[in-house]
Amino acid sequence: MVFSSAIFLFLFLPLVLLGHWLVGRRLRNIFLLAASLIFYAWGEGAYVLMMLLSISCNYVFGRILDGPLLQGQVRKRRQLFLFFMLLANLLPLFYFKYYTFFLDSFSSLLGNNSDLASASSDIHLPIGISFFTFQAMSYLIDVYRKVNKAQESVLTVGLYISLFPQLIAGPIVHHKEMMPQFSESINKS
Repeated sequence: MVFSSAIFLFLFLPLVLLGHWLVGRRLRNIFLLAASLIFYAWGEGAYVLMMLLSISCNYVFGRILDGPLLQGQVRKRRQLFLFFMLLANLLPLFYFKYYTFFLDSFSSLLGNNSDLASASSDIHLPIGISFFTFQAMSYLIDVYRKVNKAQESVLTVGLYISLFPQLIAGPIVHHKEMMPQFSESINKS
């Protein structure tokens, strides 16, 4: 769904604004998460499952970074865990965005026009993959740096990663900047 499309402007956005107002503060984050996932699924279909996997994994990663498993560990061990968590986030981005480029480059280095690159040219680049990947990574980095604690709710992590107004066009916003807004809608009920 494109922000300038008639279906977004005259159906989706008005329904989300109305729903945001009607559901009340307690259900607002859940409603916005559902709307964001519907928005993404509308344009990307099954790739919404990849986003849900990213949300789930990053929720667990954040809990590990902030949990007792790594508390009291030497800094190098925490850094190593963070490195592998960030790598896990970057692998899908690498595959969808750069895999074909590397195969093309490797094929041209070998000097042959093999079927390596042509087999990978059917890879579809999911919309917004860079934005939600970097959002997730900023969450983990903020938790690692102890700027914010890991979220207790997977729904809040999901909303931070998938919020539809910034999903397609950005900007990438630090976790510490968004969390007070999400908490405010829950705490003022």
